[in-house]
Amino acid sequence: MQIHLKKTWIISALFSALLMASGCQEKPASSADAQASSSQAKTQQIPLIQAKVTRVELPRKQFCDEDGCTQYDLQTVKTDIAWIDDYFLNRIKKDVPIAFEKDQKTTQAASEAADLKGLNQNSIYVRFISQQYNLATFMIQSYTYAAGAAHGMYHNEYVTFDLGTQKRLALTDILKPNVETKVAEQLYDANANWLTQHDITREKLQLSDNYYYGSKGIVFVYPLYELASYAEGMTELTLPYLSAKDLVKAEYLPSLPVVEAVAEEAPQAE
Repeated sequence: MQIHLKKTWIISALFSALLMASGCQEKPASSADAQASSSQAKTQQIPLIQAKVTRVELPRKQFCDEDGCTQYDLQTVKTDIAWIDDYFLNRIKKDVPIAFEKDQKTTQAASEAADLKGLNQNSIYVRFISQQYNLATFMIQSYTYAAGAAHGMYHNEYVTFDLGTQKRLALTDILKPNVETKVAEQLYDANANWLTQHDITREKLQLSDNYYYGSKGIVFVYPLYELASYAEGMTELTLPYLSAKDLVKAEYLPSLPVVEAVAEEAPQAE
């Protein structure tokens, strides 16, 4: 009888162990779990930008032809993020392809023309501006000077990347559909004093596709002479984030503080 009970106890213990083992096995991941895991993986892939300026190596710094000689100064950023570095280097090569020509021959006529006309200048500088989680902003600063001119011409172009999708964001990418007119109206209202002083009516103000994320709002940047004189420089008009929150897609709007309205207490009767 004792032997029979002992065998029964052993069999029961083995059966319980098998049940516990089967209960500890991992369950197949559900579709929701898989999506959460994928989203977490994407979050972990957002890099932290660390950029330094580096000079672009050229076959020669000066190119001459019958129109004179041009001196090039080209500098880009090194971020250790290959697709960003490639974007700016390819952009510079596209803007000034002649600076990268290896077989540049200076003729006698070109040298004489350069001596008479002087030296032109062409520079392009790329630098890192800021990062707000997945949004990284850079600036391409270009400057050209024609020998003998009263002054040079410069332009600042801002480039914003979505680091998650590895894509440059145009203005149409960050705005909600069909809100351009509303954005222009809000932009005018936020800068009405300056615009009025410069005789710019609401109908004349157009949206610039050159923008960047500022500390107080989205800044629209206008070329020289478009809204103001050369002496005043490139015009920057800011659309406050609170005004933009219903016009910009949520994923492209920086995180804003939540301000709760405080109800005023009714005055007590004496």
